[in-house]
Amino acid sequence: MKRFKIIELVGLLFLVFLMNACVKTDDFEVPKTTEVDDGFDGNLTSISGIKGNYNPTTGEIYTFQNTEDFIEGYVISSDEAGNFYKKLIIQDRAANPSSGIQILVDNTSLFSTYEFGRKIYIKLDGLSLWFNNGVFQLGIQNRGDVVAIPASLIDEHIMRSGISSEIEPLPLDIKDFSEAYRNLYVRLERVQFNRNLVREEKRFTFAAEVTDRFDGERQIESCTTGSTSFLSTSTFSDFKSLLLPQLSGNIEGVLTRNFYDDQFVVILNSPEDLQFEADARCDPAFLKCGENETEGSKVLFQENFVGVSNENILDGRGWTNVNVNGGNERFEDGILNSDRYIRISAYETSENPLEAWLITPGINFNNSINEVLSFDLKSSYDNGVLLSVLITTGFTGNPLTTEWQLLDAKIPVGPTSQFGKNFKNSKIDVSCLEGTVHVAFKYLGAAPDKTTTYDIDNIRVTGK
Repeated sequence: MKRFKIIELVGLLFLVFLMNACVKTDDFEVPKTTEVDDGFDGNLTSISGIKGNYNPTTGEIYTFQNTEDFIEGYVISSDEAGNFYKKLIIQDRAANPSSGIQILVDNTSLFSTYEFGRKIYIKLDGLSLWFNNGVFQLGIQNRGDVVAIPASLIDEHIMRSGISSEIEPLPLDIKDFSEAYRNLYVRLERVQFNRNLVREEKRFTFAAEVTDRFDGERQIESCTTGSTSFLSTSTFSDFKSLLLPQLSGNIEGVLTRNFYDDQFVVILNSPEDLQFEADARCDPAFLKCGENETEGSKVLFQENFVGVSNENILDGRGWTNVNVNGGNERFEDGILNSDRYIRISAYETSENPLEAWLITPGINFNNSINEVLSFDLKSSYDNGVLLSVLITTGFTGNPLTTEWQLLDAKIPVGPTSQFGKNFKNSKIDVSCLEGTVHVAFKYLGAAPDKTTTYDIDNIRVTGK
């Protein structure tokens, strides 16, 4: 019995020996990252310089050959939290950068080798340059596309320097976003998420809503200039389910374009790059009469747009429907399943800006109390909150010369209305007003990138 076990063990060892002899050990070795010292002496060119090889007129991919040139840059992206995937973003300097670019890399956990702030060198020969999704990218040409550098070639094209620097974010206001700052690490000061994204009754996550497919885009706005843009978060990120912060503060991230090249977006490396703890919000001053949202039995005004088969019919009902920029687009009639409503959008209008006003006829508040305004809104093809609701007791006949008060309306947000396909209702206490009152819906869009569509229905004012 013992003899059998010894023979069995010897046979097993002999089998392992044969298996090792048949396998080349090199196949199991992890490739070592090429690292160069601080005295790199290759032929250097600049990130901005290589962009000149791309011809935007033809859109042809440019492949580097026989140049023996390198570019150097500092890593400003990190895939540790899952918000970047198989790409490195580098910029030319750690402070006061002037140009940045994306490097497509067929590997994950890049942060463990090419960490934030690490200086790297990119060998250009064999790589291809194109302009895709609104940004410049470097990778490998494959059948008319530029794809990620395969794992087997990463070590050949990307060299890790011994230098790691502190990245100083470039201070920037949203209104100054432009092509010059794409793929740079920026800092936005005194910004906040749009009020309709952080209400207590519906507070949004970074990218875990039912309508978020690949990225969640959340509108941010500058407290200084009022300009707006978007924070983009991958639905594969570790922090996609976190709730958006409700206060205002600072954001640091990579400025780029969204996948469809519709608009500028900022992408975080980590939620820690949001510093929203200290400051309060900077929302505009809303009319605040009280908290009453219970409609009264006395109907002072009502419009459900039944019979409005043409926008001109509104003119005969005492409405003001005007494009104040002199364009042709204004609020128009819409219908779905026999339900009529009023619609506005800058989509396919070529108007930039498009400022249109829809203003109710005068509503008499002199013979009532406890007045409540109610209306239904729906958004679709959302690329920003472009609608506001205002009220006045001194309408001059011209919306631009009238003194308005802003109402805290619940503006729906989301790609096809975050609240589903149904309208969202707002009820607002307006009981502190007297005299003749006008309610206005103001749309401020701009083709081609600020074109959210809004539908309005069931406008009603009640009292007692």
